[in-house]
Amino acid sequence: MTQSRIEDAPVAGARPARSVLRRIVLVLAALLASWHIFATLLWVAPFSVLREAIPGGNDTLTSWMIPFFGQSWSVFAPAPINGNYAFRVRALVQSSDGSLTTTNWLDAAAVDLSMSQHNLLPPRAANLGVQEASRFKDAWDTLNASDKIITGLDWYSGEEWRTELTSKLLSYGNQEAVVSSYMDQELYATAYATQVAEAAWGQTVIRVQFQVSRQNIPSFQNRNNPNVPPQPVQIAETGWRPGVTLPGQDSARFAEIFQQNLARMGVKP
Repeated sequence: MTQSRIEDAPVAGARPARSVLRRIVLVLAALLASWHIFATLLWVAPFSVLREAIPGGNDTLTSWMIPFFGQSWSVFAPAPINGNYAFRVRALVQSSDGSLTTTNWLDAAAVDLSMSQHNLLPPRAANLGVQEASRFKDAWDTLNASDKIITGLDWYSGEEWRTELTSKLLSYGNQEAVVSSYMDQELYATAYATQVAEAAWGQTVIRVQFQVSRQNIPSFQNRNNPNVPPQPVQIAETGWRPGVTLPGQDSARFAEIFQQNLARMGVKP
């Protein structure tokens, strides 16, 4: 009996494989948590050179935080959400017989927001249209009056139309940084409008036009007062643009979800 017990006893100093694996998992989890905390602090803090210390810089940080970990403090004081946005899209489409038709306007932001209605756990995509509208409107507001007229014209002829539009905006005295920021936001907004148009009206979209608007929300004490007139609608006008598809966009998946939202809303574009 004594001999059997001695043979069955574990060898002194031996480490079970399961214990080693557990330690490896804990170390990896700690490293991952440390990286995520560091990335989150960089993401929510004002932009600094610390972002460049990461291999890949801001691109690496953005790909980690978006779409699942993005932080937004806009619902908190001192600057709570105080306006309603619309992102209206229409398109010039070509039918099977070659004829061209201009569609009606469709509020893409309202379609996206429908995913948050009666939904305790809405997806981040529910805010996509509002976010695009807000970012574009902010960039458009920085332009001077002459530039805003220029952006309302049609720019879709030739391959260098974006270069020509940029040069035209710069010729009216705006700073290069202001024009560059606007052109970036217009590119993203046009790409979003293109996805909306193709999802709503098919792949025969020739060109698109979008219109962003914002209407301020009445103050809380006047919210239900019928004698207080509604706030004016602020409209950012753009002209016709060619369709744009950016790398990484999944147009097929976007169309699938967007069409489901249209069907749930009972909207036929």
